[in-house]
Amino acid sequence: MSYTTADPGPPALRLASTGTLTYGLSVGEVLGVSTLNGARLIAGRAGLERVVQRLNVMEVPDILSWVKPNELLLTTGYPLRNTPQSLDNLVADLDERGLAALAIKLGRYLDSLPAEMIAQADRRGFPLILLPNDVGFDDILNQVLTDILNRQAAVLARTEEVHRALVQIVLCGGGLQEVVDEVATLLDVAVVVLDGEQRVLAGAGPDEHVQAMRAFDAGRHAECGRGGCGVIGAHGTGDHLVVPVMAGGFDHGRIVAFSPAGTLRGTDLGILERAATVAALVVTKQQAVAAVESKYRADFLRDILAGRAGGDDRVVAHCGGFGWNLDRPMMVVVAELDGRPRGAAETDGKGRGRTAEPDGGARGVRGTEERSAQERLAAAWTTAVRRYDRGAAVASFAHEVVAVVGAEGDDPAEWANGPVQAMVKEASSIFAEHLPVRRTFSTGISRTVTSPAALPEAYEQAVKAVRVGRQLNGAGARAHFDQLGVYRLLSLVSDPDELHAFVRETLGDLAADDEPELVDLRRTLQVLLETNLNVAETARRLHFHYNTLRYRIGKLERMLGAFTEDAHLRLNLTLALHVLRMRGI
Repeated sequence: MSYTTADPGPPALRLASTGTLTYGLSVGEVLGVSTLNGARLIAGRAGLERVVQRLNVMEVPDILSWVKPNELLLTTGYPLRNTPQSLDNLVADLDERGLAALAIKLGRYLDSLPAEMIAQADRRGFPLILLPNDVGFDDILNQVLTDILNRQAAVLARTEEVHRALVQIVLCGGGLQEVVDEVATLLDVAVVVLDGEQRVLAGAGPDEHVQAMRAFDAGRHAECGRGGCGVIGAHGTGDHLVVPVMAGGFDHGRIVAFSPAGTLRGTDLGILERAATVAALVVTKQQAVAAVESKYRADFLRDILAGRAGGDDRVVAHCGGFGWNLDRPMMVVVAELDGRPRGAAETDGKGRGRTAEPDGGARGVRGTEERSAQERLAAAWTTAVRRYDRGAAVASFAHEVVAVVGAEGDDPAEWANGPVQAMVKEASSIFAEHLPVRRTFSTGISRTVTSPAALPEAYEQAVKAVRVGRQLNGAGARAHFDQLGVYRLLSLVSDPDELHAFVRETLGDLAADDEPELVDLRRTLQVLLETNLNVAETARRLHFHYNTLRYRIGKLERMLGAFTEDAHLRLNLTLALHVLRMRGI
């Protein structure tokens, strides 16, 4: 029987390992060219969609060494005329090497094909084509290759036209939504752009189609996470096409097209790739603009907290342009990452920076990780604060996130333990949701102030609260300045050298950390003071024998004085130990 097609339609395509689309003709389309009008498909009908990208002629018996994937192999059987037994395994060998089809001209060197060869071609879906005797191989080569090139040129021309149209949209001020709308109109399908967390950046189409694309993308990521994702880059399933949005080596998300009727074609993937390129330009432009705006806002908030932004009226008016409401009672909330490595930037509590010593060769890697964590912390806090207070000021500094939130109601403590606590919980949840390595942050809350002029003092209070709270309660602490007790009073001493001098004068050799025996004695002193000199309870806590503890008390009194009899000395010793707990703050 002869096999022809009236309308070959769009060219077939495959996805190369690099993600580059390579176009060709399907075997069915090849059978429709005029030079093969008399050709017959004798086996392998299931493989008519195999792609033909090149042609080859079988002239030598060891043809397997020369064939390439997606080839249409032409032969008269001449190399196999003396070894007909080789025909039985030829189909399997060619199929394993990715050939598209085998076209044979019988009658001159081979009279017929073995039944096992035909059966094997049907089992594998490997097309076997019987060529008419009057057609020359050169005619087949010329026409098929010409059709492949013409089709590819047409597709590339259309794709380039689409690319120019999308670029023009961006040049005229359009954004992701306009790009997505144009692609959806061109392909007559639903299209969506998703970020790395499956959030919709822009979408065109019914809501149910948008949700279907999100679910498909989430499922694809879950499969890749289990090691089942075998395709990297652009790919599709018939009703879905997915292309990554990449720029500068960074993955900004994906653009997904969806057709519930399965009408997406191979050429649509090329258009979607162009759309992804344009989307990457839009995303990077938006990020650059957002980064500039964010820096400007952060710089102005830093000026406010340093007391150099001008009078209250100017500050309130300027912040109104940012959407910040600073004309009301306010609290300053500072969130700071826990477990920051040595060498990370720090401040002295007044906004002045200082830098510790770098930590060797790991500084670059850890620095990148810290920047990523800081960015996620800023994003988490911005989202959480905006849900509770649209007029709050939020900005990310080098190592902390600062929020100036409204303090409504008559009881500041109730407000701090209510809405502010809810903000902390929500920010923690958002922050931990997509972080590859578990991290925590500590939070400090200031007293309530009623004017922008008082914000610098409130900021210092929040910074001290976050540092002291972490020292006292560990990572993830939340501390209000008014709840710091004696530590609040100690933190108000503006000269840290004075505090350190007090510690040295009061504790003497016990103030140092370089002698394990002295550190152990200091621990004994601390527990004694905590138990109000209850020797039995102190011995129990430290797992000492009673006589051992009595010996240690005598040694401590020889070093420090008769603290068991002098209440004022015990007070000084207690304060000195508290200052040591605040070391590094």
